[in-house]
Amino acid sequence: MKKFFKLLARFVPPYKKQMVLNVVFNILEAFLTLFSFALIIPILEMLFDINKAHYDFMAWDSAHVKTVVVNDFYYYVQCVIEAHGQSTALAGIAAALVVMTFLKVMTAFLGSFFMVSIRTGVTRDLRNQIYNKLVSLPIGFFSGERKGDVMARISGDVTEVETSIMASLDMMFKNPIMIVVCLTMMIITSWQLTAFVLVLLPVAGLLMGQVGKRLKRKSLEAQNQWGVLLSNIEETIGGLRIIKAFNAEKKVKQRFERENEEFRNINNRMNWRQVLAHPMSEFLGTAVIAIVLWFGGTLILGGDNTITAPSFIYYMVIFYSIINPAKDLSKASYAVQRGMASMERIDKILLAENNIKDPEQPRELTGLKQGISYNNVRFKYADAWVIDDVSIDIPAGKTVALVGQSGSGKTTIADLLPRFYDVQQGSITVDGIDLRDYRVADLRNLMGNVNQEAILFNDTFYNNITFGVNDATREQVEEAARIANAYDFIMASEDGFETNIGDRGCKLSGGQRQRISIARAILKNPPILILDEATSALDTESEHLVQEALDTLMKGRTTLVIAHRLSTIKNADVICVMQDGRVVESGTHDELMQRDGAYRKLVEMQSF
Repeated sequence: MKKFFKLLARFVPPYKKQMVLNVVFNILEAFLTLFSFALIIPILEMLFDINKAHYDFMAWDSAHVKTVVVNDFYYYVQCVIEAHGQSTALAGIAAALVVMTFLKVMTAFLGSFFMVSIRTGVTRDLRNQIYNKLVSLPIGFFSGERKGDVMARISGDVTEVETSIMASLDMMFKNPIMIVVCLTMMIITSWQLTAFVLVLLPVAGLLMGQVGKRLKRKSLEAQNQWGVLLSNIEETIGGLRIIKAFNAEKKVKQRFERENEEFRNINNRMNWRQVLAHPMSEFLGTAVIAIVLWFGGTLILGGDNTITAPSFIYYMVIFYSIINPAKDLSKASYAVQRGMASMERIDKILLAENNIKDPEQPRELTGLKQGISYNNVRFKYADAWVIDDVSIDIPAGKTVALVGQSGSGKTTIADLLPRFYDVQQGSITVDGIDLRDYRVADLRNLMGNVNQEAILFNDTFYNNITFGVNDATREQVEEAARIANAYDFIMASEDGFETNIGDRGCKLSGGQRQRISIARAILKNPPILILDEATSALDTESEHLVQEALDTLMKGRTTLVIAHRLSTIKNADVICVMQDGRVVESGTHDELMQRDGAYRKLVEMQSF
């Protein structure tokens, strides 16, 4: 439970007011429950002549509070019976019981009312924290994570935290109050009997606690397996075209069914333990009551004057009032164990370290004046160096192209510039200053990206083009679309710029998607442009339209181009040829052709 209270300390403080009100109403409910029983039993004793004693009014005596309160209560009941008869007294009991029950249920409602605000608020805050953390984490974090498993943590695991930990908050704060209040009254009524009870309860609690510990372990396994299942589903939807093309439906079905069966087996073992909680608590509760009945009866039959028969009845009523809260508390502890297992998975995201950080004293960066320099840069994802001692200069306003075989490190070079990853040796400077000395947001504000796969969102043309630009006018958006050769097909669509383009732009062709991403970069109007094989996946006609848009976009900008089709970078100011993470040649197209080296071989292979 230590981890549970640490969790509350992390998320509940913003809701202190609601928590205080919840505790206040829970205390009121406990006292109303206690004294509604105290009201009934003495009256019934006198009505049915169980208690034939005569009572006289006693003045207040702080040294004998219990004796005075009980005596005067009996005195007033006696007066009502003598003055108005037993029938009227019984009606008074019924009316008093209705009023106290109404007050009790209202306090119970208000206690739960304020707890609902805490529960939904904490769950909302948790989702917000996870999403904000996902957005802020570096791209490198996700290279070692399944997308489906990440989705499982923000969906299934958060839901599990809500339905287990948050749903248990009411029981965790309400039931202990009820138990403490009732236990206090039990001690006042008979400390000997209560001492005996306090020996029995820890034994029962210890037995039930063992189930909870094992439940947490199985719950963690279940949530991990659920992440595997979601990853499988996400991969299947994303690769459905290939699955059908290779007639692999049976293979993926078998894999999913195998993983789903494993998830079922884990859930079975977990739920068997969970359903054991109620029968076990029922049995242990009944056994404890039976033992208390025996011990209390022995005290009365043995002539012990510390407790009378009416007091023992009241004692058992109070004790029974503890049993249900204790059982609910044990159920809550099982639920908390499940929720804590989910919280461990969520914390793998929330506590993940973001190594792409702003400097403590950042330098100002408002534009690019001199240029960009890669200085003896080295970088690796695992053991082998992907980038090995690379030095490249990109003067302001010039275009530098990277060419070479797949896996030579071209995209990694580009990803290091906006700090998607940080260099491990060497440095990258912008206007002579290490880019790690600038704010990340300032650095990326200077850059526009057009990638091989156009990354679009399930939204309208207008919102995709204005993505990341907050103050664009309609005229600027339309002008950007015209420059990108996208205006005509946008206006030909059903609702023009307000047409939804579908998931990842699935309603558009490859060339249309690419032109929308170019329009987005044009609207941002960045001084630095990164083009990562922006035309390699297009047909000849689409490539021509996209290349025209790119040529317009590149004018007057500092551009880093990655290209497989060498015809698209023929006019670059500098072409760098990469092999195995190194720059083996650099120069203009004509200079490299005259050298008869690696670049000329690439050109001749493509020409052939």
